Amino acid sequence: MEKTVLVTGAGRGIGRAIAQRLAASGFTIAVNYRANREAAESCIAEIEAAGGRAYPLPFDISDREAVRASLEQDMETHGVYWGVVLNAGVHADNPLPSMKGEEWDRVIHTNLDGFYNIMNPLVMPMIRAKRGGRVVSMSSVAGITGNRGQVNYSAAKAGIIGATKALAQELAKRKITVNSVAPGFIETDMVADLPMDEIKRHIPMRRFGSAGEVAGLVQFLFSEDAGYITGQVISINGGLI
Repeated sequence: MEKTVLVTGAGRGIGRAIAQRLAASGFTIAVNYRANREAAESCIAEIEAAGGRAYPLPFDISDREAVRASLEQDMETHGVYWGVVLNAGVHADNPLPSMKGEEWDRVIHTNLDGFYNIMNPLVMPMIRAKRGGRVVSMSSVAGITGNRGQVNYSAAKAGIIGATKALAQELAKRKITVNSVAPGFIETDMVADLPMDEIKRHIPMRRFGSAGEVAGLVQFLFSEDAGYITGQVISINGGLI
């Protein structure tokens, strides 16, 4: 039976790498994006050129009603998802005394509320399908250790870890695993403006990770070999503590 996986924020960066890697494993990918249609279509074209299957699914993960409507309509067309990768997110960095309320709200409402907005309409259809499944949320090293200038982002990503662990308890007997991946510094547009040479001196492996390395970990969590792993937070950060 064909298995469809929803990957949010799949047009660029880590999400794009995950979408392509899971497509190569035989999954049909619902490529979610918010505004960058060109990037999503490019991702789909690369998947199809490699022999995979994918289609676009635009919505903003912070818009609860729009998310529900899009997901319900898509499941009517393509069937219930077997897997979900909660990758989309935003950041708005500032020391807390300088952080504007809108910066706090946007990061919390997008990153943390997005978990609820997506999973709430999907959990019961996945349970009723009785096929098992996989859910992977993308947290961050910031959600484990905290990070200066990212109180909002750290709070949201820590919240995602808690939500992941709780949902894993609820779905374990349904053979639906729920895990979180916590990347450190990964070479994407998100870190392009950071002092990379300085940061590398604090990473034991002395380098940033690649989106492909993160995608490889997610690919493993979607495999049959990972069927007994649930409720875990797996860091991929070059040895950062």
